[in-house]
Amino acid sequence: MLAFLALPSTQAHAADTLLSQGRTATTSSTENAGTPAANAVDGNTGTRWSSAFSDPQWLEVDLGASASIDKVVLNWETAYGKAYQIQTSADGTNWSSVYSTTTGAGGIETLSVTGTGRYVRMYGTARATGYGYSLWEFQVYGTTGATAPPTGCGTTNVAQGKTATASSTENAGTPAANAVDGNTGTRWSSAASDPQWLQVDLGSSQTICQVVLNWETAYGKAYQIQTSADGTNWTSVYSTTTGAGGIETLSVTGTGRYVRMYGAVRATGYGYSLWEFGIYTSGSGGTTTPPPSGPPTTDTPDLGPNVTVFDPSMSTSSIQSTLDTVFNQQQTNQFGAQRNALLFKPGNYSVSANVGFNTQVSGLGLSPDDVNINGYVTVDAGWFNGNATQNFWREASNLSITPPSGTDTWATAQGTSLRRVDVHGNLKLDPTGDYWASGGFLADSRVSGAVNSGSQQQWLTRNTTMGSWNGSVWNMVFVGDTGAPAQNFPNPSHTVVNQTPVSAEAPFLYWDTTSSTYKVFVPGLQTNSAGASWINGTPAGTSLAMHTFYVTKPGDTAETMNSALAAGDNLLVTPGVYHLDQTLQITRPDTVMLGMGMATLVPDNGVTAIQTADVNGTRIAGFLIDAGTTNSTTLVQIGPAGASADHSADPAVIQDFFVRIGGTGAVGKATTSLVINSRNTIGDNFWLWRADHGSNTGWTVNTADYGMVVNGDNMTMYGLAVEHYQKYEVLWNANGGRTYFFQNEMPYDPPNQAAWMNGSTNGYAAYKVADSVTSHEAWGVGSYCYFNVNPAVVSDRAFEVPDTAGVKFHDLLTVSLGGVGTISHVINNTGAAANSTTNNVYLPSYP
Repeated sequence: MLAFLALPSTQAHAADTLLSQGRTATTSSTENAGTPAANAVDGNTGTRWSSAFSDPQWLEVDLGASASIDKVVLNWETAYGKAYQIQTSADGTNWSSVYSTTTGAGGIETLSVTGTGRYVRMYGTARATGYGYSLWEFQVYGTTGATAPPTGCGTTNVAQGKTATASSTENAGTPAANAVDGNTGTRWSSAASDPQWLQVDLGSSQTICQVVLNWETAYGKAYQIQTSADGTNWTSVYSTTTGAGGIETLSVTGTGRYVRMYGAVRATGYGYSLWEFGIYTSGSGGTTTPPPSGPPTTDTPDLGPNVTVFDPSMSTSSIQSTLDTVFNQQQTNQFGAQRNALLFKPGNYSVSANVGFNTQVSGLGLSPDDVNINGYVTVDAGWFNGNATQNFWREASNLSITPPSGTDTWATAQGTSLRRVDVHGNLKLDPTGDYWASGGFLADSRVSGAVNSGSQQQWLTRNTTMGSWNGSVWNMVFVGDTGAPAQNFPNPSHTVVNQTPVSAEAPFLYWDTTSSTYKVFVPGLQTNSAGASWINGTPAGTSLAMHTFYVTKPGDTAETMNSALAAGDNLLVTPGVYHLDQTLQITRPDTVMLGMGMATLVPDNGVTAIQTADVNGTRIAGFLIDAGTTNSTTLVQIGPAGASADHSADPAVIQDFFVRIGGTGAVGKATTSLVINSRNTIGDNFWLWRADHGSNTGWTVNTADYGMVVNGDNMTMYGLAVEHYQKYEVLWNANGGRTYFFQNEMPYDPPNQAAWMNGSTNGYAAYKVADSVTSHEAWGVGSYCYFNVNPAVVSDRAFEVPDTAGVKFHDLLTVSLGGVGTISHVINNTGAAANSTTNNVYLPSYP
């Protein structure tokens, strides 16, 4: 049979699956340490195997399981084989020839063969040159002869495409998702230590009858297959200490929603590495178990005990009485468990609403002007002697407000939201008496008069139409606004970006007067926008019927919520505090998870509260995440590690998202609060807070290393406040990131300098852009220190970034609050010290 010189075929063949890449290769000899057998199966045509300069020589690959071989491709280096055979073997000892030639031509030889075996080798008997045999790549194609499943076991891999998580990943290119993507050319690999695990969420409880482990060279010697109903408590259904690698097909018997490989001992010095993790279940027809039906949904849901709905037929006095009663309960209830949503159906109301802690006041119209409040919607600071710096955790939205005096007051701090309001008059952002205020966020709104910021230290205004703006303290940022002041920094400190590059407004509940049902409106994506979205009519977006939502009420469990999500439902989470004993898994594209009345999620036993797959269009809005008493490695994760899909046309959008570590009376702990892995994610109004006051706070008590870690390219962030974390408050590892407004307070409580060192660096930068990043931009960014436990503590810098042309910062500042503590530089080694002598330092740009 004549071998021939050819380029690799571009025609697809159903049976042409590459089986050899990444498999274990052995050889009769190597020319030197730089040309090992593994080079011929690594998929890299720039590395090669080469043998000693003698005959015969061979190169062998172990496919891991018996396979039907239909093609072999030899990609020769200059030193090729003139006479050789392709041989197969079931055991690596007894060989059968499936191809033979004495006229090898070198180059790329594509050989059609017919044979079966686990082992395949090139056996060279005559070299064409005075050198040895040398192959860039040795590629074996065919189909594996997988073990038939047990009787009654299905033939569909139910793990494929499901959410996978892992104890670790070797790098960003080997995420857990690779082991369930159906592609034997991608793999998960772990860190090089024991133990490690890979876990798959099947979405519902299923009966497991077979598991197939398709190992890369780095396999498990001792491991277990385990199942779990909740992702926390595990039962072993298979165990071995003599794992053989390759493709291991395991008959098992067990039941669970979650299945994992738990590796105890590695076979190599590397980690654990799986091309594919296959799971098969028993059931009629051998098909994937259909999604569960989920808990019941309806277009006329019960919104639970903590939602009050007003309509115009109610008496003004009864409505006012209810508003006053709720405010009296919530005025000082900073760390309490009560949650409230006060909702107004379309109509006119002559009432005033003081908005206390953990309270939402919203209209139920499709337009803000469908609900007219002829009165005030107010936040002031009488409860705290006129100091508004702790007016956290409250919201007003989707209302028209006509204040009788002509001015409404909204004197809030972080963790608050004023969205989609139409103020017929002026808006005052600081408290009565003009005492301190530390906000804040205003978006998608119209103010016909002036916005007066007064004593507000910092503020973000986005996509708002206003008559004018008066005031500035440290950091006022305007993005996509009409009527904003002119760019100037500092004094006044007005950072102005004329258009919002990409955004989507928050989903909201409304009352459809035509059908007399509730619906949720999900606004569409906007690019290069300015002004409020609704002024010229209903903006682009989608109305979702309520029967597409499961409406949670206090007492609902994570299992119930996950059942709804697995059934394809959205979640409307009514006001309350929800303890989670398992992670809420969002795996369906365009899932909406909307919280009301500062709905609070508390992850118990160290679980992650929310985790999403790398899918389009996830919307999460209106949540407070309270860290539990057992440390969570991560509180919320958007996309799996290594997520790489392009979501630019339909990104995940996370809005009004707040995290609290401690302060409530329970000792909260979490290593990292938020990890963003999915590309193109939009963040809009975040406050991530390690408590500096309240109960059970202290350097070794409510511990938290990182606020937000960004691993996904092209994230856009509007309104980011992160405070008091013990390492980097923000760590940005990805390219293309943009931040519009950043506010930070460094941890108050390092007991001494030695306790807060980053290697030889004093303290940690508040905002760290990784050294590998080549593109990043930020506007209006400030970091403050107040080292009241030990004023001698120093932070060397507030911002730490690579010095490269694509990394740019605009309008930066540092503040030593009251001169208590020192920040030596603003960014890298640029900018003077903020300290007891000079409290405020401004830097218009960097570099």
